[in-house]
Amino acid sequence: MQETTLYIKNMVCNHCIKAVEGLMNQLHLHTIRVELGVATIADRLDDEMMQKLRTELKNLGFELLDDKRQQMVSRIKNLIIQLVHYRDGQPSVNLSSYLADELHTDYSALSKLFSEINCMTIERYFILQKVERVKELITYDELSLTQIALKMNYSSVAYLSSQFKQVTGLTPSQFKALRNKNRQSLDKI
Repeated sequence: MQETTLYIKNMVCNHCIKAVEGLMNQLHLHTIRVELGVATIADRLDDEMMQKLRTELKNLGFELLDDKRQQMVSRIKNLIIQLVHYRDGQPSVNLSSYLADELHTDYSALSKLFSEINCMTIERYFILQKVERVKELITYDELSLTQIALKMNYSSVAYLSSQFKQVTGLTPSQFKALRNKNRQSLDKI
C-alpha cells in the first residue's frame, strides 16, 4: 500500500480535522489518519489530484505545505497547540524535551529553524499560545484565576498575571472586564 503524508497549514482544532477528513472523503481519498497539521492517505496523488486538493484545502482556509522547513515549523506549532489547548490539567512538561522527543530532532536545530521562519522564538510562540488559552478560559468565566493558573501549569497566579500583562498590556482582571474580548484565532499567532 502506498501512503502519502500531507502537511497542512492552519489546522488548529478538532473542527479542522473533521473538515479535512470530510474533504478527503468528498475527493474519494482513502484516509488513514488526520491529525493537527498532518493527513496520511493510502493513495498516490497525481499532479491533477494534488492541484485539486490544494485548491479545495485553500477554500477551507488551509494550505498544503511542500517545503520541508515549512512542514517542520508547522509540526512544531501543532505540537505546541496540542500541548497548550488540548492537554488541560496534565503535568507540566519541559518544552524543549517534548518537541525534541516528538520530532526526533535536536531542539537547538528546531529552535533555529523556527526563529528563521517565524521571526520569533519557540518559547515566545508557546507563551502567546498559553495567553490565548488563558483568555479563552477567562472568557468562559467558569474557573477562578487560581484554577486557571493550576490548569495551565503556572507556578503562581502572580506569574500568570505578569506574563498575561506583558503580552496583552492588561491584567487578567482588566481583560475580564472588557466587553469586547479581543482573542486571536490560533492560526494567526
